[in-house]
Amino acid sequence: MPVNALAEGDVRRDLEASQLSDLESSREKDAAIERTPTAQDWNGPDDPENPLNWSLKSRIYHTTVPAFMGFVVTFGSSIYTPGISDIEAQFHVSTTVAILGISLYVLGLAFGPILAAPLSETLGRRAVYLISLPISALFTLGAGFSRTFASFVICRFLAAFFGSPTLAVGAGTNADVWPPIHRATATVLFVLAPFAGPALGPTIGGYAAQFGGWKWTQWPILFFSVATYLYVLFMKETYKKIILQARAKKLGLAPPPKTSPTGPAALTFLLTVTLVRPLHMIFTEPIVGFCSLYIGFNFSVLFGFFDAFPIVFEGLYGFDRGQSGLTWLAVLIGCVLAVVTIIVVDRLTFRKEHEKSLREGRGGIVAPEYRLYGAMVGSLGLPVGLFWFGWTARRNVHWISPVIAAIPFAWGNLCVFVSAFLPFPLPCFPHLIYPKTPAFH
Repeated sequence: MPVNALAEGDVRRDLEASQLSDLESSREKDAAIERTPTAQDWNGPDDPENPLNWSLKSRIYHTTVPAFMGFVVTFGSSIYTPGISDIEAQFHVSTTVAILGISLYVLGLAFGPILAAPLSETLGRRAVYLISLPISALFTLGAGFSRTFASFVICRFLAAFFGSPTLAVGAGTNADVWPPIHRATATVLFVLAPFAGPALGPTIGGYAAQFGGWKWTQWPILFFSVATYLYVLFMKETYKKIILQARAKKLGLAPPPKTSPTGPAALTFLLTVTLVRPLHMIFTEPIVGFCSLYIGFNFSVLFGFFDAFPIVFEGLYGFDRGQSGLTWLAVLIGCVLAVVTIIVVDRLTFRKEHEKSLREGRGGIVAPEYRLYGAMVGSLGLPVGLFWFGWTARRNVHWISPVIAAIPFAWGNLCVFVSAFLPFPLPCFPHLIYPKTPAFH
């Protein structure tokens, strides 16, 4: 009996082992079937090619790429201001005409994303970055060697036009690599760079123009452009459609379905998406219209400071151009404080509601209005900074007072921009991806 029992036990163990082996083999086959490569969509939620699944280090790097490019482009807008007096003398133009070097540059920043947004949907984010920056640098080089004022302002406009795509496409890159819960933090860090550009431009341009003339307000843009381009070369594509198309070509699979029209219909679609729809949204969607009006006014005041600061600090307080440029560091300080404010407010409001939504089984859905608390707080800094600056910019008041007044304005400006403009529209218009909506830019 013991021998028979022992034999039966061995048989039972062998049978269980065989069944376990068959079960594991079946699971492996099912997993293989489930993970059959496809180019129609991601291979499951943990697809390694999905940018949301990349390492934290890689996602941070891909966030800094458009940030650095945005810094270079906006840096070029303000570094020119300390050289305006030299432009007047060399080209024999008035101050009003010389300011066109700023005005047309800002106009180029506005029109560039209209072309870049649809191109990023066709060629991908990486291609737009790699193509746009070198062209912008070449026109900056042309501006530095210009012998007539007309050629100078044309080159400035085109340098901004071809450099500005990152300001629109960069938001799409952030949406590609960060889930919504982390997107506000990533966005505010990304936006800090384009806001830091105008702040540091006069700081560097003041001494460049003072000791090297107006031409040296263009060369630092080239230096930063070259360094940034070398940094951009290592990035990978982040746009889902382009990644899936590359996978289809590599593995010989069916490509993802085309959602955009081709042929003559593509031109109609392009004009509709980039021109007609943004204007329609501005006049028919209160969220878009009022946000655009508010942000546009804030930016007009910010760029008005480019003329006001030299008048105040050089005219009233007797600063030289280098010293006058240093006063813009107050704007940079305000922007840094805004980043801290947005991150803190996001953790105290939106993230708490997100966690509550998960606990209640609502899938983490949060009302988009929770993104607006940062703007509500920051909006207080705008009038405070303007009244402070306007009332204390006098000879009988120490120069540090109007300098400090720029801090609350810059703080409020960035708080409003990030809260009301970048993270907010996507939940309200989920059918529109950032690069496709020039109305928001």
